Amino acid sequence: MGFLLFRSSFISSTEGSFLFSGHNDQTYGGTAPQSSPFSVMLVGDSGVGKTCLLVHFKDGAFLAGSFISTVGIDFRNKVMTIDAVKVKLQIWDTAGQERFRSVTHAYYRDANALLLLYDVTNKASFNNIRAWLTEIHEYAQQDVVVMLLGNKAESSHNRVVKREEGEKLAKEFGVPFMETSAKSGLNVELAFTAVAK
Repeated sequence: MGFLLFRSSFISSTEGSFLFSGHNDQTYGGTAPQSSPFSVMLVGDSGVGKTCLLVHFKDGAFLAGSFISTVGIDFRNKVMTIDAVKVKLQIWDTAGQERFRSVTHAYYRDANALLLLYDVTNKASFNNIRAWLTEIHEYAQQDVVVMLLGNKAESSHNRVVKREEGEKLAKEFGVPFMETSAKSGLNVELAFTAVAK
């Protein structure tokens, strides 16, 4: 379980070397019983809002402005109380670009849960969900919890993927589904809480 805590912060791959950054400013504290760290990975195409979802969940803020792609892997920790137990979530934000996939594959094995995101305003990101699910099936633990998230739900005027399409795909693969918005906060905390239970 503690493997991810001791992983080096410098990663080398066939694509070159790069760093990932970590943010660990949460401590347990309090008197509630503590569980082992629970690892959650955010996966999906580049630009679907993985980093914005994480920042909203962790800090309650929305990253407005220009789009900056995650390079490699970034992580943050957050402690939540779920059913009177303190749970330390280790949340891994992955790069969606193809050139970083070999790095992402190494982290699948250690994930307890995967939040698979697509952008409701980007049909290609939705169409790529099947490929992501195939990759998850190939590299992740057999008992990993997977949830499908249709992000950017606040963008109703730019929407190209209907909620019903997301529900249908989730049902086909037997995974839970919800729409989220890192901008408005819609279902952000609920998504993380649901996979950590």
